[in-house]
Amino acid sequence: MSKHDMKAAAFPGTTILARSGALIRALRADRSGVSVLELALVLPVLLTLGLYGTEMAYMATINMQVGDIASSVADNASRLGQTDNTAVTPTVTETQIDSIMTGALVQGGAFDFQARGRIILSSLERDSSTGRQYIHWQRCRGNLSQSSAYGPEGSGKTGATLAGMGPTGHQITAVNNSAVMFVEVFYQYQPLFGTMFAGNSTMFRREAALLIRDGRNLSGVTPGTSASQSSCS
Repeated sequence: MSKHDMKAAAFPGTTILARSGALIRALRADRSGVSVLELALVLPVLLTLGLYGTEMAYMATINMQVGDIASSVADNASRLGQTDNTAVTPTVTETQIDSIMTGALVQGGAFDFQARGRIILSSLERDSSTGRQYIHWQRCRGNLSQSSAYGPEGSGKTGATLAGMGPTGHQITAVNNSAVMFVEVFYQYQPLFGTMFAGNSTMFRREAALLIRDGRNLSGVTPGTSASQSSCS
Protein backbone atom coordinates (compact mmCIF):
# COMPACT_ATOMS: atom_id res chain seq x y z
CA MET A 1 0.00 0.00 0.00
CA SER A 2 1.33 3.39 -0.94
CA LYS A 3 1.85 6.22 1.49
CA HIS A 4 -1.05 8.15 -0.18
CA ASP A 5 -3.40 5.22 0.27
CA MET A 6 -2.24 4.73 3.86
CA LYS A 7 -2.87 8.42 4.52
CA ALA A 8 -6.35 8.28 2.87
CA ALA A 9 -7.19 5.22 4.91
CA ALA A 10 -6.01 6.88 8.08
CA PHE A 11 -7.82 10.16 7.37
CA PRO A 12 -10.94 9.43 5.21
CA GLY A 13 -12.43 12.91 5.82
CA THR A 14 -9.51 14.51 4.04
CA THR A 15 -10.32 12.63 0.83
CA ILE A 16 -13.99 13.64 0.99
CA LEU A 17 -13.08 17.30 1.50
CA ALA A 18 -10.61 17.21 -1.37
CA ARG A 19 -13.14 15.68 -3.69
CA SER A 20 -15.84 18.13 -2.60
CA GLY A 21 -13.49 21.05 -3.19
CA ALA A 22 -12.64 19.76 -6.65
CA LEU A 23 -16.33 19.38 -7.43
CA ILE A 24 -17.09 22.92 -6.26
CA ARG A 25 -14.25 24.31 -8.35
CA ALA A 26 -15.50 22.38 -11.37
CA LEU A 27 -19.05 23.68 -10.91
CA ARG A 28 -17.73 27.22 -10.50
CA ALA A 29 -15.85 26.99 -13.77
CA ASP A 30 -18.73 25.34 -15.66
CA ARG A 31 -20.69 27.85 -17.81
CA SER A 32 -22.77 25.38 -19.82
CA GLY A 33 -26.04 26.26 -18.05
CA VAL A 34 -25.77 30.04 -18.29
CA SER A 35 -27.56 30.29 -21.67
CA VAL A 36 -30.36 28.04 -20.40
CA LEU A 37 -30.87 30.32 -17.43
CA GLU A 38 -30.87 33.42 -19.63
CA LEU A 39 -33.39 31.81 -22.01
CA ALA A 40 -35.64 30.96 -19.08
CA LEU A 41 -35.57 34.60 -17.99
CA VAL A 42 -36.31 36.14 -21.40
CA LEU A 43 -38.64 33.44 -22.77
CA PRO A 44 -41.84 34.99 -21.30
CA VAL A 45 -40.96 38.33 -22.89
CA LEU A 46 -40.11 36.75 -26.25
CA LEU A 47 -43.27 34.66 -26.18
CA THR A 48 -45.44 37.67 -25.35
CA LEU A 49 -43.88 39.76 -28.11
CA GLY A 50 -44.27 36.88 -30.58
CA LEU A 51 -47.93 36.37 -29.77
CA TYR A 52 -48.59 40.12 -29.87
CA GLY A 53 -46.89 40.41 -33.26
CA THR A 54 -48.89 37.48 -34.59
CA GLU A 55 -52.16 39.03 -33.37
CA MET A 56 -51.35 42.43 -34.89
CA ALA A 57 -50.32 40.87 -38.20
CA TYR A 58 -53.54 38.84 -38.31
CA MET A 59 -55.62 41.92 -37.50
CA ALA A 60 -53.94 43.88 -40.28
CA THR A 61 -54.54 41.03 -42.73
CA ILE A 62 -58.24 40.76 -41.85
CA ASN A 63 -58.67 44.53 -42.02
CA MET A 64 -57.08 44.53 -45.48
CA GLN A 65 -59.36 41.70 -46.63
CA VAL A 66 -62.43 43.55 -45.33
CA GLY A 67 -61.31 46.55 -47.40
CA ASP A 68 -60.89 44.27 -50.42
CA ILE A 69 -64.48 43.06 -50.01
CA ALA A 70 -65.74 46.66 -49.96
CA SER A 71 -63.76 47.50 -53.11
CA SER A 72 -64.84 44.40 -55.02
CA VAL A 73 -68.54 44.89 -54.19
CA ALA A 74 -68.42 48.54 -55.28
CA ASP A 75 -66.56 47.61 -58.47
CA ASN A 76 -68.92 44.76 -59.38
CA ALA A 77 -72.00 46.84 -58.58
CA SER A 78 -70.74 49.67 -60.77
CA ARG A 79 -70.44 47.26 -63.72
CA LEU A 80 -73.99 45.88 -63.56
CA GLY A 81 -75.54 45.99 -66.99
CA GLN A 82 -72.27 46.19 -68.91
CA THR A 83 -72.93 42.86 -70.62
CA ASP A 84 -76.43 43.87 -71.70
CA ASN A 85 -76.24 44.37 -75.48
CA THR A 86 -79.88 45.29 -76.01
CA ALA A 87 -80.95 48.71 -77.17
CA VAL A 88 -82.84 49.21 -73.91
CA THR A 89 -80.96 50.83 -71.03
CA PRO A 90 -80.40 47.97 -68.54
CA THR A 91 -82.04 47.84 -65.14
CA VAL A 92 -80.39 46.34 -62.07
CA THR A 93 -82.08 43.13 -60.93
CA GLU A 94 -82.32 41.50 -57.52
CA THR A 95 -80.64 38.39 -58.95
CA GLN A 96 -77.60 40.43 -60.03
CA ILE A 97 -77.28 42.04 -56.61
CA ASP A 98 -77.62 38.66 -54.89
CA SER A 99 -74.84 37.32 -57.10
CA ILE A 100 -72.49 40.15 -56.12
CA MET A 101 -73.25 39.73 -52.44
CA THR A 102 -72.82 35.96 -52.55
CA GLY A 103 -69.43 36.38 -54.18
CA ALA A 104 -68.38 38.74 -51.40
CA LEU A 105 -69.42 36.22 -48.75
CA VAL A 106 -67.35 33.56 -50.48
CA GLN A 107 -64.42 35.99 -50.58
CA GLY A 108 -64.63 36.33 -46.79
CA GLY A 109 -65.26 32.66 -46.12
CA ALA A 110 -61.76 32.09 -44.71
CA PHE A 111 -62.52 34.30 -41.69
CA ASP A 112 -66.23 33.49 -41.26
CA PHE A 113 -67.41 36.80 -42.71
CA GLN A 114 -71.02 35.75 -43.20
CA ALA A 115 -71.52 35.07 -39.49
CA ARG A 116 -69.50 38.03 -38.20
CA GLY A 117 -69.80 40.63 -40.97
CA ARG A 118 -72.24 42.88 -42.80
CA ILE A 119 -72.19 44.38 -46.30
CA ILE A 120 -74.43 47.36 -47.06
CA LEU A 121 -74.70 48.42 -50.71
CA SER A 122 -76.44 51.74 -51.36
CA SER A 123 -77.32 53.48 -54.62
CA LEU A 124 -76.64 57.16 -54.00
CA GLU A 125 -78.49 59.30 -56.53
CA ARG A 126 -79.60 62.89 -57.12
CA ASP A 127 -83.29 63.64 -57.27
CA SER A 128 -83.74 65.55 -60.52
CA SER A 129 -86.80 67.45 -59.25
CA THR A 130 -85.37 68.67 -55.95
CA GLY A 131 -81.62 68.33 -56.47
CA ARG A 132 -81.33 66.45 -53.18
CA GLN A 133 -78.92 63.58 -52.62
CA TYR A 134 -80.72 60.43 -51.48
CA ILE A 135 -80.33 56.67 -51.12
CA HIS A 136 -82.57 55.28 -53.85
CA TRP A 137 -82.17 51.63 -52.88
CA GLN A 138 -80.14 49.66 -50.38
CA ARG A 139 -79.27 45.97 -50.06
CA CYS A 140 -77.47 44.05 -47.29
CA ARG A 141 -75.86 40.66 -46.58
CA GLY A 142 -74.20 39.13 -43.54
CA ASN A 143 -75.52 38.15 -40.12
CA LEU A 144 -73.94 40.98 -38.12
CA SER A 145 -76.60 43.36 -36.81
CA GLN A 146 -75.42 46.66 -38.23
CA SER A 147 -77.17 49.56 -39.98
CA SER A 148 -75.78 52.05 -42.48
CA ALA A 149 -74.14 55.10 -40.97
CA TYR A 150 -76.03 57.23 -43.54
CA GLY A 151 -79.52 55.94 -43.01
CA PRO A 152 -81.81 53.37 -44.63
CA GLU A 153 -83.22 53.27 -48.13
CA GLY A 154 -84.95 56.55 -49.01
CA SER A 155 -82.82 58.69 -46.69
CA GLY A 156 -82.33 62.21 -47.99
CA LYS A 157 -85.27 62.33 -50.36
CA THR A 158 -87.55 63.77 -47.70
CA GLY A 159 -86.95 65.06 -44.19
CA ALA A 160 -83.34 65.64 -43.21
CA THR A 161 -81.01 66.38 -46.10
CA LEU A 162 -78.14 64.10 -47.02
CA ALA A 163 -74.96 66.00 -47.86
CA GLY A 164 -73.51 62.89 -49.43
CA MET A 165 -71.87 59.69 -48.26
CA GLY A 166 -68.39 59.33 -46.82
CA PRO A 167 -66.23 61.06 -44.18
CA THR A 168 -67.27 64.54 -43.10
CA GLY A 169 -65.72 67.10 -45.40
CA HIS A 170 -65.04 64.48 -48.06
CA GLN A 171 -68.56 63.34 -48.93
CA ILE A 172 -69.22 61.74 -52.28
CA THR A 173 -72.24 62.98 -54.21
CA ALA A 174 -74.07 61.79 -57.30
CA VAL A 175 -74.76 63.81 -60.43
CA ASN A 176 -77.93 63.95 -62.51
CA ASN A 177 -78.86 60.77 -64.37
CA SER A 178 -76.15 58.73 -62.68
CA ALA A 179 -75.58 56.84 -59.46
CA VAL A 180 -72.78 56.05 -57.03
CA MET A 181 -72.47 52.50 -55.73
CA PHE A 182 -71.51 53.12 -52.11
CA VAL A 183 -70.45 50.15 -49.98
CA GLU A 184 -70.06 49.88 -46.23
CA VAL A 185 -68.51 46.73 -44.80
CA PHE A 186 -68.49 45.90 -41.10
CA TYR A 187 -66.72 42.98 -39.43
CA GLN A 188 -66.62 41.91 -35.78
CA TYR A 189 -63.03 40.78 -35.28
CA GLN A 190 -62.39 37.41 -33.61
CA PRO A 191 -58.99 37.54 -31.80
CA LEU A 192 -56.56 34.65 -32.12
CA PHE A 193 -55.60 34.68 -28.44
CA GLY A 194 -58.78 35.71 -26.71
CA THR A 195 -58.78 39.16 -25.13
CA MET A 196 -55.05 39.13 -24.31
CA PHE A 197 -54.18 41.69 -26.99
CA ALA A 198 -57.48 42.64 -28.67
CA GLY A 199 -60.98 42.93 -27.26
CA ASN A 200 -63.94 41.02 -28.63
CA SER A 201 -65.57 44.38 -29.37
CA THR A 202 -63.02 45.28 -32.07
CA MET A 203 -65.02 46.33 -35.14
CA PHE A 204 -63.57 46.88 -38.59
CA ARG A 205 -65.41 49.29 -40.87
CA ARG A 206 -64.37 49.98 -44.44
CA GLU A 207 -66.04 51.94 -47.24
CA ALA A 208 -65.71 52.08 -51.01
CA ALA A 209 -67.57 53.92 -53.76
CA LEU A 210 -67.60 53.89 -57.55
CA LEU A 211 -69.66 55.73 -60.14
CA ILE A 212 -71.66 53.40 -62.40
CA ARG A 213 -69.65 52.58 -65.52
CA ASP A 214 -72.37 52.68 -68.20
CA GLY A 215 -75.89 53.93 -68.77
CA ARG A 216 -78.40 52.41 -66.38
CA ASN A 217 -82.13 52.61 -65.87
CA LEU A 218 -82.37 54.30 -62.47
CA SER A 219 -86.06 53.62 -61.94
CA GLY A 220 -85.24 50.99 -59.32
CA VAL A 221 -84.34 47.34 -58.88
CA THR A 222 -86.21 44.77 -60.96
CA PRO A 223 -87.44 41.73 -58.97
CA GLY A 224 -85.65 38.48 -59.77
CA THR A 225 -87.06 35.03 -60.41
CA SER A 226 -86.95 34.34 -56.66
CA ALA A 227 -87.17 36.40 -53.49
CA SER A 228 -84.18 38.66 -52.82
CA GLN A 229 -81.55 37.28 -50.47
CA SER A 230 -80.11 40.73 -49.82
CA SER A 231 -82.91 42.58 -48.08
CA CYS A 232 -81.80 44.95 -45.32
CA SER A 233 -84.91 44.33 -43.25
